[in-house]
Amino acid sequence: MSNDNEIFRHTISVLVDNEFGVLARVVGLFSGRGYNIESLTVARVDEAENLSRITIVTTGTAMVIEQIKAQLGRLVPVHKIADLTTDGPSVEREMALVKVVSRGEKRVEALRMADIFRARAVDTTEDSFVFEVTGVPDKVKAFIGLMEPLGKAEVCRTGVVAVHRGTDVM
Repeated sequence: MSNDNEIFRHTISVLVDNEFGVLARVVGLFSGRGYNIESLTVARVDEAENLSRITIVTTGTAMVIEQIKAQLGRLVPVHKIADLTTDGPSVEREMALVKVVSRGEKRVEALRMADIFRARAVDTTEDSFVFEVTGVPDKVKAFIGLMEPLGKAEVCRTGVVAVHRGTDVM
């Protein structure tokens, strides 16, 4: 039995007009009500229709998540909202660039860990690597954590992108 105050993580995808101020309005909706955004990605997905897709990862009680979806639906430039967490199976991915500065055995270990995680070295110098790692957010987080003692110097993450599995489309 679930608790009404139990916090859930949801991935919400929003199809919007690609126009000035839309992202600010969506983000303003969250900040104005004290809702947290854990991840946010935005890109134009349809040139002909001039549409962008916003993927938001947020947390909240079931009631808060429902409020978020209802309030997003009231924004004028919003065409469609999908809660990829509850609307059926979906695929989530995130990408990160992780700079590791190290020499000697730590350098060798960083390369070995990258191989295990299927991360690619996209840049290398005598003293550093920049690894590109892609996968579910937990995989990306685990890779970053393992690079910490090996000389992790800098991290850039894309945020989550997600899509329904199968024939369901937004």
